[in-house]
Amino acid sequence: MGKVVFKTGDDISTDIIYPGRFMATVLPTETPQYAFADDADFNKKLKSGEFTPNSIIVAGQNFGCGSSREQAASCLKGYGLVIVAKHFSRIFMQNSINLGLQTVICPDIEANEGDELEIGDNFVLNKTTGKKFNSEPLPKARQAIIDAGGLIPYTKALLMKRAGK
Repeated sequence: MGKVVFKTGDDISTDIIYPGRFMATVLPTETPQYAFADDADFNKKLKSGEFTPNSIIVAGQNFGCGSSREQAASCLKGYGLVIVAKHFSRIFMQNSINLGLQTVICPDIEANEGDELEIGDNFVLNKTTGKKFNSEPLPKARQAIIDAGGLIPYTKALLMKRAGK
């Protein structure tokens, strides 16, 4: 369960999530400081540690559209955020999987900042309003990569298992 800490509309581009002027910063340990940098209030709350891991951003259609910059996913993962969106852009979704960012596709989600959400395997329950929404589970292979923390940890674990270690 998590609390909705930010709500966006449709077509939130990677430039809104991680502005291009910070592209020289690529280390996952450094990218979080620039998450939603042009929304000074939300960025300040993120950087101050006001939100706990598993806090939720609720988004509309086409979240993460625009460029293929993976920093847009890594800056959000750095805060342990969960993104619940009606739809994700294809490249952002793949970057999220590769980096282990928790994403939930929920086409009919209705939630506002401050609402408490419970995320299940095939649903999102808004505990504040009592409304339950169907979600679209990722294929098992993609979910396994997210659960492992991203493609690199997943691959390492797979190789270690095959080596018998």
